[in-house]
Amino acid sequence: MASENKSCKTEELLEISKDSEVELCVEDSSSDDEDLIQVDKENGSDSSYEILLPQSDDEDYEPPSPSSPAQPSEPDHCQATQSTSAPAVPQLPESNNDDYEQPLQSPAKRKAKSKPARSKSRKSEPPEQEEMWRTEKVEDRNPEPFKFMPSREPGPTFNKTASWSPLSLFQLFFSVPVVQTIIQNTNANAARRKAAGIKFQWTDLTVKDFYIFLAIIVFTGLVSIHHRADYWKREWPYNFHFPQEYMSRNRFEAIMWSLHLSNLKDDEENQKKRNTPQYDRLFKIKPLYDQIVNACKANFQPYENICMDERMVASKARIGVKQYMKAKPTKWGYKLFVLADSASGYTWNFFVYTGKSESSISHGLSYSAVLDLLPFPLLGQGYTLYLDNFYTSSALLQHLHKTRFGCCGTIKKTQSDFPCTEKNDFPKRAERGDMRWIRKDEVLFVKWINAREITMCSTVHRAFSGKTVQRRVKEAGVWSAKQIPVPDAVLDYNKNMRGVDLSDVLIRYYSVQQKTKKWYKTFFYHFVDIAIVNSFILHKEICRSQGREPVTQKQFWEHLAAEMLSFAVGSAPAAPSPTLTCMPCYYSSDATQSRRYCRRCLDAGIPRVKTPIYCRACNVPLCLTSKKNCFERWHKLQEYLSSVNVH
Repeated sequence: MASENKSCKTEELLEISKDSEVELCVEDSSSDDEDLIQVDKENGSDSSYEILLPQSDDEDYEPPSPSSPAQPSEPDHCQATQSTSAPAVPQLPESNNDDYEQPLQSPAKRKAKSKPARSKSRKSEPPEQEEMWRTEKVEDRNPEPFKFMPSREPGPTFNKTASWSPLSLFQLFFSVPVVQTIIQNTNANAARRKAAGIKFQWTDLTVKDFYIFLAIIVFTGLVSIHHRADYWKREWPYNFHFPQEYMSRNRFEAIMWSLHLSNLKDDEENQKKRNTPQYDRLFKIKPLYDQIVNACKANFQPYENICMDERMVASKARIGVKQYMKAKPTKWGYKLFVLADSASGYTWNFFVYTGKSESSISHGLSYSAVLDLLPFPLLGQGYTLYLDNFYTSSALLQHLHKTRFGCCGTIKKTQSDFPCTEKNDFPKRAERGDMRWIRKDEVLFVKWINAREITMCSTVHRAFSGKTVQRRVKEAGVWSAKQIPVPDAVLDYNKNMRGVDLSDVLIRYYSVQQKTKKWYKTFFYHFVDIAIVNSFILHKEICRSQGREPVTQKQFWEHLAAEMLSFAVGSAPAAPSPTLTCMPCYYSSDATQSRRYCRRCLDAGIPRVKTPIYCRACNVPLCLTSKKNCFERWHKLQEYLSSVNVH
C-alpha cells in the first residue's frame, strides 16, 4: 500500500514539474518520509519550491535508511539541503500516516516564481533631478533687464509748453467731428420718435445746446441730489440759478431721451444680422467708443510700468453684455478690460467684454485679453506689465518675454504650470516672512508668508535681494513691530498694480452717471467720465512739466463746467491759441461728409477741391498733401492778419 501511494505521488509531482517548467530531482529512498523534491539551481531559477522534513539542530543530520545500502554521493543540484538564499518554506508536520499528502502550491504561482530574477549587476538608469523649492539664503541670478525704448516720449504727446484749459483738454477726447456726429444722430432719433407718435416738444439740437447739456451733467457730478427734477426747483433749498437760467427742464429731458450715438439706418442693417457672426453687439456706441479709445492712445505715452485689470460699469439692464463679478465692489454691470499707466492712472486702452470670441476660446480669455490691449508697435519695447492672478500664467510671461516685455503678477497655485513639488516646501507652521522660490528658465515662481501665503510669478525680478518690510508679529503673547524679509516682486507689485484702481477711484469721486433704461446711454456717461479724468491727469502732467501747482480734481470739474457754459453762450474761447494747438486731423468715416471743401482753395477761387483733413483747433478743412500744403499757408496768413490787427 505504501509503495503504491509513493509511486502515485511521484507521478503527480513529475506532471506538475512539466507544467511549471521547473526541473525537479527525485530520489527514491527506502522510506516515504525520506522523499524530497528540490529545484535544480544550475538553471538559474530562483524558485524556492522544495519540501523538507523537519530537521534537528544538527546540520549533518541525515534520515536513517536501514532497508537500503548507502548511496553514492549525488551532484550538488540534487543534494537534500535547505537553500540559505531561498525564502522560508513550509515544513511537513510529523505524522506516522503513510497516506498524508504534501501541501502543493498552484502551478500558476510556481510559474511566476520560476521566472529568472533581474540581474543585480545591471545598473539602473539615474532618475531625473527633481525640482525643489529654495529658501532666501540661496542666491538667485539677476535677470537681464530689457532696455526701455518707447515709440514716443513718455507723457503727453502734444505741446506741453502751451496754456491748456480744462475744456481744450476735454475736446481732445470729444473732438468736433464726434460732437457733430452725436448731434446729427440725436436729431434723427428725435424725428423718428415724433413720427412714431410720441408727443414731446423738440427743436433741432445745436452745438450750443449740446455743450449746455454737457455742462449740466458735469454740474450734477459736483452737486448730488436724489431727484433730477430738483435742480430746476425755485424753492429753498433747491433754488439754484444754474441750470434753470440756461436750459429748461423739459428741454434737458428731451435731449436726454433722444440722445443717440450711431446712425439709424446703419442700426437697422446691423439688426438684420442678429444671430449671425457679423452682428455687432456694440454698434450703437461705436462712433464715440472708437473715438475715445483712439484719443486715449494718441494723447499720452505710458511710462515704463503699466498694469491691467477689470472695471465694472454699474447696470442692471436686461442685456447679454451684462456681467456678474462677486469680488468687485460693483457686482452687476458691464465689464471693461483696462490698460492703465501705473504712475498716473491714465486710462490708455480698454475694450468692452461682450462674451467669448474665437481668440478667447483658442487661447483662453485671460491670455487673449492681455494681447488685445497691447499694441506692441505703438507702445515700443522694454515695458513691465503688472497683472493679477486672473491673467498670470507661465505661457503668457514667456510670450511677453519674447516680445521684450517684462511681466510680474500674482498667480494661482492651481495653474497647470505652477510647480507642484513639495520638496523643501514650507513647514506646517511657517513664520511670517518665510519664502520659497523656483526658477524655470526666465520665469521665477515665489511663495511668501504674510498674513497668508502669497504666490508670485515674474520675469524681471530676482528671488530676494535683502529688502524688508515692517509687520506686526506676536511673540511670547506680545505684539511688536518687526522687520521681515520680502521678495522684490511683492514690493514692485504693490507699488505698480494701482493704476486701474487709481483711475476707478478718480471716476468714483465725481461721476456724470445718470439713471437710464438704455444701455448705450450708460456707456455715453462712462465715456464722459473717462474723458474728464484723463483730461485731469493730462493737466497734472502739464503743470509738472511747467513747474507749477495743479488744481484739485474738484476745482478742475468746476472750471470745466464754467468753460463749457461760456463756450456755449460765446463769451469765452474754447481752446488755446491756434498757433500753439493747431494740428491736422481726419474727419470720421462715420460722418455724413468725410471730405469737405478746402477753405484756402475757396478763398483763392478754386471751389471744387475737397479734403478729409481739418484743423482741430480752428475746425477749418484744409488741404495737406505732398504737393499742396494749404494747412501751413492758411495758418501763416491768419498769424499775419492777427499781427496787423494788433498793431
